[in-house]
Amino acid sequence: MPIVSILSSNLLASLVRLLSLGVVLSLLSPWASAGDSPVRKVYLRDVTDVEGVRDNQLVGYGLVVGLRGTGDRQQTYFTVQTLANAMTRMGVQIAPSQVVVKNVAAVFITAALPPFARPGSKLDVTVSSAGDAKSLEGGVLLMSSLRGPDGQVYAEAQGPLALGGYSEGTAGNLREVNHPTVGRIPAGAIVERDALVDLSRLRQVNFLLRNPDFTAAQDMADAINSEFRGSVATAVDSRTVQVDVAQAHALSVPVLIGRIQSLSINFRAPARVVINERTGTIVMGGDVTLSPVSVLHGSLSIEVESFTSVSQPLPNSSGKTQPVTNAVVGVRDLPAQSIRLDNGADVDDLIRGLHAIGATSHDIVAILQAIKSAGGLQADLEVI
Repeated sequence: MPIVSILSSNLLASLVRLLSLGVVLSLLSPWASAGDSPVRKVYLRDVTDVEGVRDNQLVGYGLVVGLRGTGDRQQTYFTVQTLANAMTRMGVQIAPSQVVVKNVAAVFITAALPPFARPGSKLDVTVSSAGDAKSLEGGVLLMSSLRGPDGQVYAEAQGPLALGGYSEGTAGNLREVNHPTVGRIPAGAIVERDALVDLSRLRQVNFLLRNPDFTAAQDMADAINSEFRGSVATAVDSRTVQVDVAQAHALSVPVLIGRIQSLSINFRAPARVVINERTGTIVMGGDVTLSPVSVLHGSLSIEVESFTSVSQPLPNSSGKTQPVTNAVVGVRDLPAQSIRLDNGADVDDLIRGLHAIGATSHDIVAILQAIKSAGGLQADLEVI
């Protein structure tokens, strides 16, 4: 009986120690993985491109007609000259110096020719004003040729424009929303020439990672070799994985590409902060961490106010009443605000701290750049 009680007490003590250790481990586990980037399964089609299978940029020049007096002005000479040339091709002879129209605008047309597009396929096009037109609202694009980098015509565009903005009113009372000088024509271009890639002649297929990463490239090569049970794929660098078509023994290259794109790998997204300085937009991943850093933020505000007073001449004098402009300069230097971030702080801590000291989005852009220069931001900083 005493032996049993001793064993029971020892067993109870061991269980207590194990439970305590389990509690400690469960408490430490989230802290151990707090700074790690999340790992997720992704299909190769979502993170890779096939070398040579890409879009081709097209560009053209044309005229938009049917505007309500919001087209190019007479001093925009190339618009008048283009209109005169178009009328000449239709049998109407006019002198460019005599043309005065406000319902026409010269535009550039851009589009992307997707891979394997065949003649007869339709493309979306973007139309942008090239002159001083106020708005393209209600306009119709006349038939215009779209050319590739080699100078060949690959598509013809024509149709009514769809705008996402408008401009109404006069100079004194003008209301403008978005960009009324840029519009789109859904399915507004018809492909006339293809830009095919002959996959049947490929001896090797290169898969390009959209985010270069040596680990992801090696994992991708291992997944392909495991699928085909042989040394089929090789990681060339952090972006390229090369696949030997002959070693894969596939029925065709499209079948091989489809089979590889259906595979999945463990993918760890890179820590990155993307900043748009023009709009003050900042996008940060949740896995971005910071080293211990202190931030001091202050601002110097200088305001200049002007007012006009009237200077009266003395009685019985020959002077004249004249307005006099006076200026008052005010300088306000606000005290610096400060925040401190400890080791392992994340994006939420940073944003809360910056908002607490009254930093605007443009202030945050400058602060993030300074933190990156000081070595406190453990992420890639990309400014667009």
